[in-house]
Amino acid sequence: MQTRAAGAALGLDFGTTNSVVALADGTGTSELVAFEGAHATGAVFRSALCFWHDEAVRGGLAHEAGPWAIAEYLEYPQDSRFIQSFKSVAASAIFEHATVFEKRFRFEELGRFFLGKLVEHAGGALDTRPRRVIIGRPVDYAGARVDPALARQRYDRMFQDFGTEIHYVYEPLGAAFSYASRLSEPATILVADFGGGTSDFSVVKVAAPGAARRCIPLGSVGIGIAGDRFDYQIVDRLVLPMLGKGGLYRSFDKILEIPRSHFADFADWSRLALMRNRRTMDELARLQRSALDPQAIGRMIAIIDNELGYPLYDAVGRLKRALSTEEHAPFHFSGAGIEIAADVSRAEFESWIAADVARISAKVDEALDKAGVGPDAIDRVFLTGGSSLIPAIRRIFSERFGDARIATGGELTSIAHGLALIGEEDNVTEWAT
Repeated sequence: MQTRAAGAALGLDFGTTNSVVALADGTGTSELVAFEGAHATGAVFRSALCFWHDEAVRGGLAHEAGPWAIAEYLEYPQDSRFIQSFKSVAASAIFEHATVFEKRFRFEELGRFFLGKLVEHAGGALDTRPRRVIIGRPVDYAGARVDPALARQRYDRMFQDFGTEIHYVYEPLGAAFSYASRLSEPATILVADFGGGTSDFSVVKVAAPGAARRCIPLGSVGIGIAGDRFDYQIVDRLVLPMLGKGGLYRSFDKILEIPRSHFADFADWSRLALMRNRRTMDELARLQRSALDPQAIGRMIAIIDNELGYPLYDAVGRLKRALSTEEHAPFHFSGAGIEIAADVSRAEFESWIAADVARISAKVDEALDKAGVGPDAIDRVFLTGGSSLIPAIRRIFSERFGDARIATGGELTSIAHGLALIGEEDNVTEWAT
């Protein structure tokens, strides 16, 4: 891929699960950056990091990102530390640092490691620092004790050397701008973006092509429920009971239920990867000695000690994707002597996520109210993001707007495409937050 001119606008969809980059060169179009190398997966770059000891590297700790991080982990799982979905802690005041072997890294340090490798694997397409960079951000952040100001500080430090002019735009507005480029007439559109950590909704008024201001945002809302939350519902039903959740332990002369806090980190892929530390492992060893079913706690220790977070994530993802097209699908996870298999129906899965889907549905109504429009005023609905393929999610929109008004496409790439196009606008600050 050719290196772009210094004046190019860059759109970056830094996602919880995947990241995508697009470049606009001033012609009203944008081009996705395709990553190059043996492990490349086209324009989609997994938002993951892998660390391992290497005495030849300054500081003794080497790292990789994206699909290369996955490859390193799969080759040497027990000698690696694999971190994914770390964006989910961007706004969390609880998160201070990640402990990787003997070192501690703040969020922005992890982010700069990630960006450095993203640039390195772009085949020269990102070697020239762009003048204007548009970064997607969720309307509402995911995580515990959410602090948007803290997330902004961390983002600023993460991206400080990535471009000369940095702007942040709501992710669904990027998708709206992308979809607007496909329209040939005025329309009021609702964009629903389902990421790994958040679900975001924007209502946008789109003018006819050639208008001085093509898109006018009318209202945006978001919620910290999305793909990772659906993943946890699967883990909670199929995996955690095998690891001791709901079990009992002996405390002096009392028999008590094992505290739910021991399983909390399984609700967040970024935290699960960091459980292999001395304090956590010592706590679990003590729990195993007092548990009435010590083998169950032993299975949890084995998953953590053998760095099986990614295989677990992969098994959950395969089930979720299969249930988007099939009425039944098998779940299978194995490793470290643990074997978990189940046949899951779509109806079962939908019952597990029903409460989350109801909260998402309420947010759609809130987006319409904030924009001051009713369902009849929406001409087009654009669904994007991986979880938009889940039938229960699609029904939220088909029941309100009808299938004829729903459009899809570019589920993983539309946001980056639109962000790059926004970067070409003279009034980019009108989109920025």
